[in-house]
Amino acid sequence: MKHAICINIACALAFAAAAPALAQSPADPAPPAVSPFTANVTLASQYISRGFRQTWGKPALQGGFDYAGPNGFSAGTWLSSVSNRFVENGSLEWDIYGAYGGTAGDAGYSAGVYYYKYPGAEIRATRTTYDYAELALGLTYKFAYAKYYYTVTREFFGIENARGTGYLDLGANVELGDGYTLNLHFGHGRVANNSMWSWRDYKAGVTKALAPGWAVSAAYTKAHGKTGAYDNYTLGIPNSAGVIETSNPADGTLVLALTRTF
Repeated sequence: MKHAICINIACALAFAAAAPALAQSPADPAPPAVSPFTANVTLASQYISRGFRQTWGKPALQGGFDYAGPNGFSAGTWLSSVSNRFVENGSLEWDIYGAYGGTAGDAGYSAGVYYYKYPGAEIRATRTTYDYAELALGLTYKFAYAKYYYTVTREFFGIENARGTGYLDLGANVELGDGYTLNLHFGHGRVANNSMWSWRDYKAGVTKALAPGWAVSAAYTKAHGKTGAYDNYTLGIPNSAGVIETSNPADGTLVLALTRTF
């Protein structure tokens, strides 16, 4: 479902050129180096992925680790708790990804590979896992972006014979000033050979940057299934009270989150 650090050295270079006699002495501290590594931790009121509530309306703990190389290559990993009411026998999503990207003026481009792992999760009736892999191509222009994901594995989130599934992600992140950013998203998912599971989803939200490394966000999300397949979603597994729970994971919902980036 995922970080940029900038340093302005123009003033320092200009000062050094104007006054070469004031070179840094051995006792002076060196300027801090910019690390290519970042980490993040998020506490969210629930986990929404591509419009679907994957924690069954419960809070989610999430975190990741990323590397951004100077040559345009990047890689990372990210984890989130999920509900075993949505992912059969599953409690964790583990993503691993790598990409290459660059910019040309106000435009940007990227190509990447993503692997989504749900340890221990499978649909018992068919022995189908939830694991899948995607290739992705992305374009950006100023605050707008477009990204397309293409499933290359036979299985897609518990659906068999779904190689060729595609997901189009369109959106914008518009800076409003004073640390606020408007987040807009539209997604269209087409499940190959299983069109009853296809869907569209929407999101509108705001992120507020707080003290360095901290941010809070609020967003409203909703999805629409192509059919009524998601209206009364259930795995058919009784809960601790012996009741088989049903829910519509595509229902509109408000998500609140607090994120710390290191």
